[in-house]
Amino acid sequence: MSVLAVYGAARADGRTEVVTLVLTGVALNALLGAVIGLLTYVSTDAELRSLTFWTLGSTAQATWTKVVVVAPLAALGIAVALRNASKLDLLALGERPARHLGLPVERFRVKMLVITAVLTAAAVAVSGIILFIGLVIPHLIRMIAGPAHRVLLPASVLAGAAILVIADLIARTAAAPAEIPLGVLTSLVGSPFFFWQLRRTRASQGGWA
Repeated sequence: MSVLAVYGAARADGRTEVVTLVLTGVALNALLGAVIGLLTYVSTDAELRSLTFWTLGSTAQATWTKVVVVAPLAALGIAVALRNASKLDLLALGERPARHLGLPVERFRVKMLVITAVLTAAAVAVSGIILFIGLVIPHLIRMIAGPAHRVLLPASVLAGAAILVIADLIARTAAAPAEIPLGVLTSLVGSPFFFWQLRRTRASQGGWA
């Protein structure tokens, strides 16, 4: 429902206003952050410890039961994304060219937003907030393999899973017997790369606006 609300608030004259979409996302993030803060306030000591580890991101609490719950959603999302790879290529050209080529941009966008929200929610519910894997890995794959989504999507899935396993191994062994929260480790590594990529992109476009 929240994704549809964001989408509805971001429409103007039948088009998605990016600034409105971003600001609505910021507002929703603040609201849900307040809800998490409230839950933290009323939690017991055991619940507070569990909640803290969840917000830091970790696969330590993963079980096969949880995997069974998440796997069908992941498989469905990947299948839908691969089926729409050519449409994603059209959307990457920009809204106007995609419309001229026959893509119903607004309907397709809300469809992908809903799918992405469901997949993200399922993953975060199991492992907590593990940042930058889904943001950095596709950029790396795009730099190596190009922008075609028929290659980019499956390669990102495989590379993201491999990097997550490697990062989890490092998090569990680097400070043994203690375990570094996986979300903290991925943020420490992913943030510098993201800033470098952002600066590289802006430099190629003639500097900061």
